[in-house]
Amino acid sequence: MDVFSVLTLIGGLCLFLFGMSLMGMALERRAGGKLQSLLGKLTTNKIAGIFTGIGVTSVIQSSSATTVMVVGFVNSGLMTLKQAINVIMGANVGTTITAWILSLGGIQSDNVFVRLLNPSSFTPLLALIGIVLYMFCKQDKKKDTGTILLGFAVLMFGMETMTDAVSGLADVPAFQNLFLMFKNPILGVLAGALLTAAIQSSSASVGILQALAITGQVSYGAAIPIIMRQNIGTCITALLSSFGTNRNAKRAALVHLSFNVIGTVVWLTVFSIVNAIFHPALFDEAASLSGIAVAHSTFNVLCTLLLLPMSSLLEKLAYKLVPETKKPDTVAELDERLLATPAAALVQCHELTYEMARTSIQSLKNAIYCLTDLSPEAARDIRDAEEKADHYEDIIGTYLIKLSSSQISDRDGAEAAKLLKIIGDLERLSDHAVNLLDSAEELKTKNLSFSPSAINELSNASKAMEEILDFSLIAFVDNDMVAATSVEPLEQIIDKLKDCMRNNHILRMQQGDCSFETGFIWSDILTNLKRASDHCSNIAGCVIDAEAKNLNLHESIRAMKADSTEFKERYASFAAKYL
Repeated sequence: MDVFSVLTLIGGLCLFLFGMSLMGMALERRAGGKLQSLLGKLTTNKIAGIFTGIGVTSVIQSSSATTVMVVGFVNSGLMTLKQAINVIMGANVGTTITAWILSLGGIQSDNVFVRLLNPSSFTPLLALIGIVLYMFCKQDKKKDTGTILLGFAVLMFGMETMTDAVSGLADVPAFQNLFLMFKNPILGVLAGALLTAAIQSSSASVGILQALAITGQVSYGAAIPIIMRQNIGTCITALLSSFGTNRNAKRAALVHLSFNVIGTVVWLTVFSIVNAIFHPALFDEAASLSGIAVAHSTFNVLCTLLLLPMSSLLEKLAYKLVPETKKPDTVAELDERLLATPAAALVQCHELTYEMARTSIQSLKNAIYCLTDLSPEAARDIRDAEEKADHYEDIIGTYLIKLSSSQISDRDGAEAAKLLKIIGDLERLSDHAVNLLDSAEELKTKNLSFSPSAINELSNASKAMEEILDFSLIAFVDNDMVAATSVEPLEQIIDKLKDCMRNNHILRMQQGDCSFETGFIWSDILTNLKRASDHCSNIAGCVIDAEAKNLNLHESIRAMKADSTEFKERYASFAAKYL
């Protein structure tokens, strides 16, 4: 093997790693919606968590990326440590699919149909389709599909280049002696760990091992210990990602490490005992590409079966390694590590925005109650909620802008735009809550009160406001179109109520039933209720727009008013109820 073969090997390795990275990122973008759905179905059920880990890792082709995602979710409080353990176990099984894809390169036959299964036969066609989709299509989904095909083609071309470069090593004594050394389990384990830690991908290191196996000098006795230790090497990514996180996120990264170390120690011990006592002839045979894929899958499945019943012990071990402290963790609500995974980043944005919505809407309800029953505790809660909403708007808005500036799919971009619009309306709802509280406190400070008829009108308007707030929350959190389309007709009823209540109060002031001073406060209350209902209309409009894939809010509302029989029926129903 001369210097040119070494350069060819390096070039092939670079293409292989680049193709794997390119394909993984494109797969992640292309399957963003499904990935978000999978992550949203996480439960404390072990089997569901494991299959979630398998599914996500199969989609994005990287157990390291899945584990980093898990660390981010735990850090954000969106996932418990118990849920994380199950997903991590599943991720180790899901990552084995890459080795099976690469093993197709070992297919050899004179049969035309069998030869077509070899990637070298169909990769050029995939590359052609990929470049056409990437260069000539404008839709992001088609471009991402093209990138996936191109990434796969580059990966397989790199694999073939590596294979050709190392084929001459079959007759090099030093190379033969190197893999004889790896028959020592300790050296094999060390080699696998270092290689995987260096490239931060167990899938890629298995691919490199498969390329070397083409020489015929890699026996199963040498390959199996290397495969076992590759899982430990890949833990470096999750450990690095846990720096600067809260204690639970650090525990998740340590669970990943503990799972792989314990699994490797147990099965390496079993391997060594079997090798020492029985020394099966299989261990001296040259490993094939498919044989390495089988060994990789078997080892990861055995690790999961071994430690699945002991997941609670892994959790306890993590708490021992990272104990609780008297000072509670400050949880980072949004983890920037997840920006590399847009679908996962959007999941945590949604969850935090849902929390913001509940906080702001409950705050406004509390403020409405305070107009007739003011308490110091309620006043404190309303002002705390307003500060919290301001903080949420700041961090969510900043995070979404960062996310939007990265390469994300059209669907994820539209969802980010929807959230950016909604957080502004939610923040304004909390502001109107404080304004209503100020009015309530002014009434109490000046010892003023409304007339019985005014209180009845306010009670009626308060019920309408509570209903529109509930509709808005349900529409946003549950993506409920029935609730969303109920908001606009009710908002129009509240507009009419405001006008009626203002006119009635003028008459009361003229008749001497209410003072001019209460009139100013009454006007402020009506203005805040009206504007709050407008923000509810904006929130519901964003939900409707997102469903219709239309960003023009006013156009959607105009169309709904003009053409919808359903709108007119709901308007009539609310009019009978409140007017």
